[in-house]
Amino acid sequence: MHTRAPVVVGRDDELRVLDRALADAAARRGRAVFLVGEPGIGKTRLARVTAAAAFDRGMRVLRGRGSTIGPMVPFRPLAEALMSLLRGGDGPDLRELGPYQPALGRLVPEWGPAVGGDARNAHSVVVLAEAVLRLLAVVGRAQPCLVVLEDLHDADVETLAVIDYLVDNLDQVPAALLVTARADPGPTLDVVRLAAQRDAGALLELRRLDEAQVRRMVAACLEVDEPDVPDAVTERLWADSAGNPFVVEEMLHGLVNGGLLVRGPNGWQVLGQLRIDVPTALVRAIAHRTDRLGPQGRELLSVAAVLGHRFPLSVLREVTGLDDRGLLSHLHAGVAAQLVTPDEPVPDWYAFRHPLTAEALLAQLPPPHRAELCRRTADAVQALHPGLPGEWCPLVASLRLDAGQTAEAGTLLAEAGRRALADGAAGSAVRLLDHAHRLLASQVDVSIRADVLDSLLPALAEAGRPERAFALVDAVNELSAAGLSRVRRAELHTKLAQVANTTGQWDAGMVHVDTARALLGSEATDEHNAWLDAVAANLTLNVPGPDRIASAEMLARRAADAARRVPLPEVGCETWQLLGVLARDRDLGEATDCFNRARELAEEHGLPIQRVYAVVRLAGLDWLADGSSTELAEAREEALRVGAITVAYNVDAILGLDAVLRGQYAVASEKLARCGEGTRRLQLKNMSLYVLMAQATAAAHQGRRSELDSALAEFDALGGVGSQERPLCFGLARAFCALLEEDRALAAQDVARASAYEAETPTVFHLSGMHGLRLLLGALSGDVDLDVYRSVTRYAAAGMRWNRVFGQFAHAVLLGREGREAEAAHAVRMAREAAAIYPLARYLGLRLVAEAAVADGWGEPVMWLRGAEEYFHQAGQPAVASACRGLLRQVGASVPQRRTGSEQVPHELRALGVTVREFEVFQLLAGRLGNKAIATRLHISPRTVEKHVASLITKTAQPDRESLSSFAARLGPADRP
Repeated sequence: MHTRAPVVVGRDDELRVLDRALADAAARRGRAVFLVGEPGIGKTRLARVTAAAAFDRGMRVLRGRGSTIGPMVPFRPLAEALMSLLRGGDGPDLRELGPYQPALGRLVPEWGPAVGGDARNAHSVVVLAEAVLRLLAVVGRAQPCLVVLEDLHDADVETLAVIDYLVDNLDQVPAALLVTARADPGPTLDVVRLAAQRDAGALLELRRLDEAQVRRMVAACLEVDEPDVPDAVTERLWADSAGNPFVVEEMLHGLVNGGLLVRGPNGWQVLGQLRIDVPTALVRAIAHRTDRLGPQGRELLSVAAVLGHRFPLSVLREVTGLDDRGLLSHLHAGVAAQLVTPDEPVPDWYAFRHPLTAEALLAQLPPPHRAELCRRTADAVQALHPGLPGEWCPLVASLRLDAGQTAEAGTLLAEAGRRALADGAAGSAVRLLDHAHRLLASQVDVSIRADVLDSLLPALAEAGRPERAFALVDAVNELSAAGLSRVRRAELHTKLAQVANTTGQWDAGMVHVDTARALLGSEATDEHNAWLDAVAANLTLNVPGPDRIASAEMLARRAADAARRVPLPEVGCETWQLLGVLARDRDLGEATDCFNRARELAEEHGLPIQRVYAVVRLAGLDWLADGSSTELAEAREEALRVGAITVAYNVDAILGLDAVLRGQYAVASEKLARCGEGTRRLQLKNMSLYVLMAQATAAAHQGRRSELDSALAEFDALGGVGSQERPLCFGLARAFCALLEEDRALAAQDVARASAYEAETPTVFHLSGMHGLRLLLGALSGDVDLDVYRSVTRYAAAGMRWNRVFGQFAHAVLLGREGREAEAAHAVRMAREAAAIYPLARYLGLRLVAEAAVADGWGEPVMWLRGAEEYFHQAGQPAVASACRGLLRQVGASVPQRRTGSEQVPHELRALGVTVREFEVFQLLAGRLGNKAIATRLHISPRTVEKHVASLITKTAQPDRESLSSFAARLGPADRP
């Protein structure tokens, strides 16, 4: 007979769902399945059956469990699952992961991180999740895989974040994910239920067996047909187990071993009274089996139980003093008693057959005995594993706590928290450090408690809980009252200032900076000043004030000098880069020197990632100054080599905008779509805003008003209001769309709004029109004269190539107005040279300057207008092309006949017989313009406009002009098929 069911009973529906998930994974339609239920309900059994089915299908099975010894450890189940890829010598080719490989070093040390890898990327849970997803895709190409993660009810928040990311992105990956967890309220159940609600995974909530299913299960165990199971046995097991399969098996095992259920000549028979209590039944059954192992065997399993569900032989040997032969003898007896089992494929590890077994064993231990076992076990682990690497540290902390050694437990929890923070697991770090903070309160030297706070404060900031960090100011004050030195208190206030800077609470940060300076007084060292001035520089840059730029620069220079003397090369690199950004507006050469200082410092101290940041800054300067993207592409490759993924995405976004400005709209669309997808998946908000701005600019530069508005609406929804990209949305995007619609007044309004936004929120981006397009529009309208022009162009931003195009065109207009024809013509040549790589800027500038040249009698407006008309006609921009033709007619020049262009007219209007010229009028009616305004835009007479309006009313069957204008507005002024 079997006292363990040889088949799965009552789970047919669940097995079908699991089988379908395996089939979908094999077809590259990955999906997730969640098995949820109470202990003993059969989650592990179903997971094993599914793993066996996957193996039979030729799939690769990767298995991991939640922390089964001591407290939860960040990423433990994922690490265990992925490390199985190292066994067998047929692991994946990690080179296919590119810059994502170093991130996997957090899970499998043999895979990275590469020396000098980007710590900021390595600490991003989203980057790690993307790396795991890509690894599964690589593995799945050769062999579809099943990832089984068991017992995640107490999983750390970082593991849950990775799982949440995976379930949302598995649909194109040849892998299935199977997660098991208890149905206990908490973060795991929240993640599972939300995933199921958004249809990202199948949630299977395992129910208890009904009486018929219990009978079927007992029949399978007893190797008889269902009718041959004594009714009394079924009734008792059903009543006392409440349909829990594990309890059914344990009780059946107890009935058989206790002689209450015996096999006779006529089958199984009941002897005596079957009634016993549950869960007492489970505890007694396990106690009965452990008693049969003898005192040493019982003690060995008790030690194993304080370790958790899984336990290593080395620790048992150290605690019990048994030799290998005696140890294995007792363990084999435990296996025979169906209490423990080898924990394959990990050598020299065993596991309890079910977590309830360990819990039942612990329930039998008197508190003093349990505390003593925990103390001895903790001593043994520390002797075997000096320094307590990995999960041993939180395990020993838990054992010390159970042993009543509170101070020792708090110290170890603090160390485990610092390690978690260094590894980027901020949520776990907060949990561990906060526990340590509470345990150590009023128990140890104040300096130790200060050290815990020193780590807890940045952990709270990284975990997105700044309010909790600032609430700890009271704890800092308590330490002050308890005798903490002024210098140590100042260091804690510096950490609070850094928290404020990270979370955007600029004013609060400055208060902590001032407090730290006051506490330090004359005791401030260069190291203190470097950190304080560095954070103060960043805070000052964001606090409104007339001298914030100068103040931030002064602080950054002081920080850089102090960092050099200590030395603190990382602080030095960051401050020199900040100085370069601040200098960029006034002197590109000075900015270049600052970025070179940062690069040289990084090279001198072996800081590859800081070097990449400096190289990208330098390449960005070249792009702004000369329009050259070669250095950016090279910097991107270097970023990928060192695993600086976020830097690579930053460069991709810039290259996407570069393609827009060059008029390479198809290339830009592909680049920006790919980059936007990546930045959204990695939750890089600032870069996602930049991508949306660039996409809005691409739509605007093609005159696609509807696409522009959609992109800007998405930009605002993501939190773009108040961002540094906001001015660009108006001065680089909306203003150009208005110019393509020949609405110069709207363009001027958009540029003015960009300037207003930039005044409110100074930006490190300098292409919003302040130093370029605004000058040209102002020169044309008479609002800008040569004095204003000179005052604006003295800034380095005016020398940036895109701005230089419009600045030179503006200069030409102003010079021509003063009769300085030769100088004006030279300025046009300079503008055209600068615009050689920017076709829209070149021809839009020529169209605008030609108008001024016609009015003031200088230059070659006819040639300029012909070139512009041809460009805008080919580009499908009828309003500007028509304006060019109107100006040509005005000066008596021949005008090209453009009878083509009907493709610009929407299909529904073409079907009504609307001509190209009528459609040009129709578009402008959407803005409720009068005949004179439309005539001015299209360079035709008001009478001609009136005729076109009348024709449109007839063709579109609108009752009047107002209805026609409403119809035009609904269709969209620049919508095209």
